[in-house]
Amino acid sequence: MKTRNILWIFLILFLFCFFDAGCLFSLSDTSSKTHELIPYRKGDKWGFCLPMQSGSGNQNKEIIIPCKYDHAKLLSEGLAAVELNYKWGFIDKTGREVISLKYDDAWGFINGLALVKLNNEYGYVDKEGRKIIPVIYDESGNFSEGLVPVKLNDKWGFVNSKGNEITPLKYDYANDFSEGLAQIRLNSKCGFVNKEGKEVISFKYDNAWGFKEGLALVSLDDKFGFIDNKGKEIISLKYDFAQPFNEGLAQVGINKKWGFIEREGNEVVPLKYDAVGNFREELVLVTLDKKSGFIDKEGKEVISLKYDNAWDFKEGFAAVKINNQWGFVNKEGKEVIPLKYDFASPFSEGLARVELNGKYGFVDREGKEIISIKYDDAHVFEDGLALVMFNGNWGYIDKNGTEYWED
Repeated sequence: MKTRNILWIFLILFLFCFFDAGCLFSLSDTSSKTHELIPYRKGDKWGFCLPMQSGSGNQNKEIIIPCKYDHAKLLSEGLAAVELNYKWGFIDKTGREVISLKYDDAWGFINGLALVKLNNEYGYVDKEGRKIIPVIYDESGNFSEGLVPVKLNDKWGFVNSKGNEITPLKYDYANDFSEGLAQIRLNSKCGFVNKEGKEVISFKYDNAWGFKEGLALVSLDDKFGFIDNKGKEIISLKYDFAQPFNEGLAQVGINKKWGFIEREGNEVVPLKYDAVGNFREELVLVTLDKKSGFIDKEGKEVISLKYDNAWDFKEGFAAVKINNQWGFVNKEGKEVIPLKYDFASPFSEGLARVELNGKYGFVDREGKEIISIKYDDAHVFEDGLALVMFNGNWGYIDKNGTEYWED
């Protein structure tokens, strides 16, 4: 009987932890990609080394690909873009050159294709170097839902991953696909096309944004509203400004006062604020009389409007500023990391970039300075790595603070 009771206690504790927001963040948001190889800089040349294991006493990096390139990007889908003598190509994990270094620029592989640039023209190659989308376009967007917008002779259209033009290149501008439709512009008016290239929402709006949560923001004669994917105006065009829906609500403004509406157009947060952000993690940053705080989706003030500036919540924390000093609060408004930094960025993968006396480093959620504040510049962590500048040179660090370079 005692054993059964103990098991029940452990089960209850586990479920409590699992559904607690803080535990959810620790289980998921700090996860990052495992890199097989990491770009390594030796002086002004780049190669690749194996990642260092956490807690390893050996600080010698094992160089797999010699440092001979002028620049190197992270591996993507087994290949890495490298530059030598101003020309880019791709190598595999053994260092074998699989796509010759002949392009003016190259980007990482996504779904088997990589964007390349040659003589100011863009196209896509596969992993064997074959030009799947000819390198002839003046500009290229990003693939979304299997299609990519491209520009040729000042006109835009769409091609698929096989290089076939799905729409004629006749539009003044074309945006990425979102929820099956793409916003396009023709003769100074905006409409939408579907993936077959059919114009399904007529060109009548002055501006339009991509579909999000089933609705698209549009404007006409300086008034904003929302339409559905059939072109029906669900929320009338009566606002002076608006932003797309996010977490079920959209910010709208009239006479320089801001609030929020839900999908049926009802105003759930009164239009009374001087500025508002977008909802993140159920809370939103609002500003009134030059002071900022956070409200929930019912408009309740959860964190007092007392800060001079702030960032949106991310991973359960928000960076806030008073008297030119930055720190972090949790969702209860408790200042969990003291306001002592000159600048702070939102958390990313469990760490936040902070600045002090012109130098950058990283703190964890307890406020511990995990990575020394010594860098000239720093990007936030992404997939377990951050690009930082030290003594005027860029290089990568991991979450343990391991530096992947030698000068």
